Amino acid sequence: MVVTGGVRCGKSRYAEATIRDAAGEASVTYITPGYPPDPDVDPEWAARVARHRLARPAHWATVETVDVAAALREHPGPVLVDCVGTWLTRHLDAVGWDSPRGEVAARLEHLTAELAQAVADHPGPIVLVTNEVGWGLVSEHASGRLFADLLGRANQALGAVADEVVLMVAGRPLSL
Repeated sequence: MVVTGGVRCGKSRYAEATIRDAAGEASVTYITPGYPPDPDVDPEWAARVARHRLARPAHWATVETVDVAAALREHPGPVLVDCVGTWLTRHLDAVGWDSPRGEVAARLEHLTAELAQAVADHPGPIVLVTNEVGWGLVSEHASGRLFADLLGRANQALGAVADEVVLMVAGRPLSL
C-alpha cells in the first residue's frame, strides 16, 4: 500500500494504524530513511522524530537507513516505510542537487526502479508513506522542480507495484 498526501494530512498516523491492523501481534519493521535527529542542529526535527517514535508500539523495530530496498529484502515481515520524500532527499543530497540533471535523473530512476522491485518482491504486508507534490505552483528553483519531478516519478513507480494507493486529505483516506 502507498499512502500519499500533503504535509500534515494524517499520512503517518493512517499508515501506522493500517500496518498495525495487518500485522496483528507480529512485530513491525519501521524503516525511516530520514536524517537521524540531532537536537543541537535542528531541535524541531528532533522533537518531531521523538513524537513519531513515542506513537509506535515498543515491540516495533526501527531501521534507520537510506538503502530502503536492502532493508525490505532483509525484513520480510510487516514493514512501514516513512517516507519516500525523505528517501529521495537523502539520495539527492548524496548525488548533489547541482549535478547535471541527466546524471541525477538517471541515478535516481535506477534507485527508484530498485526500490519498486523490492516492494513488488516483498512477501509481507508493506505500507509506504510518501508526499504528494505538484498541486501548487511550479517552483522557480531548479532544485524544487527536480524534486517534484523525481518524487512524482517515484510515486508513480511505487503506485504501479502497490496493491492499493490511498490519498489522505484533511485526515480522511480516499482509496484510489
